[in-house]
Amino acid sequence: MILAESPRRQRVTKLVNWGHWFALANITIAIIIASVFVFSSPLPGTFIGSVYLFANWFGHIGFMTFFGFVIFILPLCYLVSNPNIIKASASAIAAIGLALLAFDALLYNRTGFHISGNSADLLRTEAQTQASQFGWQEWGFLLMLFVVWLGFQLILANAIWQRIERLVHYKVGIPVTSFFVVCFVSSHAVHVWADAQLYQPIIKQDNMFPLSYPATAKTTMSRYGLLDLQAYEERKQLQFDPDIHNITYPTEPVYCSIDSSRNLTVIVQTDSQPLAGLDTFAMQKVENYFTTASSLDALIMTSLFGVPEIYQESLEGKKPVLLALPVGLGMPVSIHIDDTLPTQFLDNYRQPLSNEHDGLHIAFLPAAKIQRYLDESLFSRGDVMIATGYNADSANAKGTLYTTLDVNTTLASTEDLAPTILNALGCQAPVNFYSTGQNLLDAKRNWLVSTSGERIVVVHNLQRTEVLSNGSYEITNTTDNKRSNDTLNVDLLSQAIKHLTRFSQQN
Repeated sequence: MILAESPRRQRVTKLVNWGHWFALANITIAIIIASVFVFSSPLPGTFIGSVYLFANWFGHIGFMTFFGFVIFILPLCYLVSNPNIIKASASAIAAIGLALLAFDALLYNRTGFHISGNSADLLRTEAQTQASQFGWQEWGFLLMLFVVWLGFQLILANAIWQRIERLVHYKVGIPVTSFFVVCFVSSHAVHVWADAQLYQPIIKQDNMFPLSYPATAKTTMSRYGLLDLQAYEERKQLQFDPDIHNITYPTEPVYCSIDSSRNLTVIVQTDSQPLAGLDTFAMQKVENYFTTASSLDALIMTSLFGVPEIYQESLEGKKPVLLALPVGLGMPVSIHIDDTLPTQFLDNYRQPLSNEHDGLHIAFLPAAKIQRYLDESLFSRGDVMIATGYNADSANAKGTLYTTLDVNTTLASTEDLAPTILNALGCQAPVNFYSTGQNLLDAKRNWLVSTSGERIVVVHNLQRTEVLSNGSYEITNTTDNKRSNDTLNVDLLSQAIKHLTRFSQQN
């Protein structure tokens, strides 16, 4: 007796077959979209790092997309009898999922972080900045773009449905499944080894893809004597990616005009002694002003170039845009510097304190000389900025930025001086061409990133995070310098490092 399948079983079998092909098509699309993550990150630079990159790319994106199919679409094939409802629902789910992936890819390309709970505050700030520039035409275009994308998914779903009898004859299930499983398993296996060896070409890819949690086995390996955890942590503290030291400065030619009639005096304090009498002058104060330079030489460099001290060696022989641009446009520029300080490239600009020409004056002085330098005539000639907070004995010192300029921020760093000065003089060139800081006259970021020695420093929400590029970190409160037990905001750190390394030369 021949037992025929029931109509319901035949329908379910057809729907499941259709679902697998629909999932495979969307996995292919997702892998193409995910290429944005790959091309937005520096290449590994080694063969094994490149092999891991491709295995992780195909394995993780394939697994993530197929997992979405299993959770959201496959149950519908068994629970809903109407194929049209299933196709419409699956198309809507796929359209939303891939749209989120595309949005996350563009967000990662722009900021270096993914959509997550930790990135909500950063995402809100970014969204508010972009949304403020949108009119009804832009919102209408985005809505129309999603409707077109949803229509494509509906067409794809129907096209596969109409050809499913022909497609099931192609026996690609086992080869395709095996390929993605091998990619997924091998990428995690390789990462276990790379994590134990602190192999940077692989470790630095950890945050490349969304919802990625590469496998590690430090605890298990140490339990069986395969890894010395103490030695591992010691090696980890010494790891640092040397590529960050190389720099292209500026990244693009800086073209802008300068108002040569402006007078501006910038004073950077070179010691930690208190400055008395500043309240007698009408100046705004930025209480949370940070300078992370570990030496006076680095303090001068970061103030003039607007980039952290980690790039100091790479900038030898280069002229800061802050000095070269005004001089090139005919504005007098003078550097007033204490005799005990290094001069490097400053000899051509160095002038005595008594020099009273109009233009730009930048002074690097201890507290005693600053107080003799300040008088009412200095303020009557033009705007003034006074940056305090440098402490040779502590990289955790916090100072105050005093200024007559109309700044609109509560958080600032040494790297912000150069772009603020140039904008005050009338230069409207993009700040990211020549600095990692921001223009305090029109501040957009509520966080800052710098370096202190070999440590990357991120300040946000009254917390200071010091971290090595391999992930070893310490969080302290900026108000009392006490250690915080809060978890690391990986998305903020990723965004900050991406911002910091914009000047790095990548092979």
